[in-house]
Amino acid sequence: MSAWLASADDILRKAPWTTLQLGSRRALVRLFACLILFGLLYGAAMGSYRGLVGESQWLRQIVYSAVKVPLLFSVTFAISLPSFFVLNSLFGLRSDFDRAVRALVATQAGLAIILASLAPLTMLWYASSDDYRHALLFNGLMFALASLSAQWLLRGYYGPLIAANRRHRWLLWTWGCVYVLVAVQMAWLLRPFIGAPGLEVTFLREEAWDNAYIYVARLVRHALGF
Repeated sequence: MSAWLASADDILRKAPWTTLQLGSRRALVRLFACLILFGLLYGAAMGSYRGLVGESQWLRQIVYSAVKVPLLFSVTFAISLPSFFVLNSLFGLRSDFDRAVRALVATQAGLAIILASLAPLTMLWYASSDDYRHALLFNGLMFALASLSAQWLLRGYYGPLIAANRRHRWLLWTWGCVYVLVAVQMAWLLRPFIGAPGLEVTFLREEAWDNAYIYVARLVRHALGF
């Protein structure tokens, strides 16, 4: 376990091996392993909400949620990467693409680490309140807090690239927009992350393939009275 904690510390401190060893597959595997491990930890905490009926349902939701968090990060990253490659090529920055990808992967691992550090707060919230809606809102807050923290980490990793060529700054903003758009839809598809009281625990809901943005638009329209 000490080795994993040392790797997590290296990622948060932006140690040289996280981005500079471009030819090292071992370093890349190490980053993805941290993403999966720490994503599993927060996912398990997220799924431990005790509003479900039955011990087997509760344990199943913990397992499902543990799997879904690293799956959310990995699939969102994989879907966003091809368009990012094309944009790097169009902006004449393909020669830096390897370094850019390593910076993004290190940030993904950092995001999972930050989330895992917030798991005790989630567990404390669950012990203090059994309201399902409050649990959803609190976890949304934890993801938002972790994402904002990861942005500072990403800026640190991307700093040398931006210093070498200012066009990387624009591509960094573009990556953020594409990633968020994909992540919102993926999070919608992978529901439920927290088991809803009164509902059977399933890996995906029946309406999983609905469009998250259409649903949000309907909520806004309803809130405005249309």
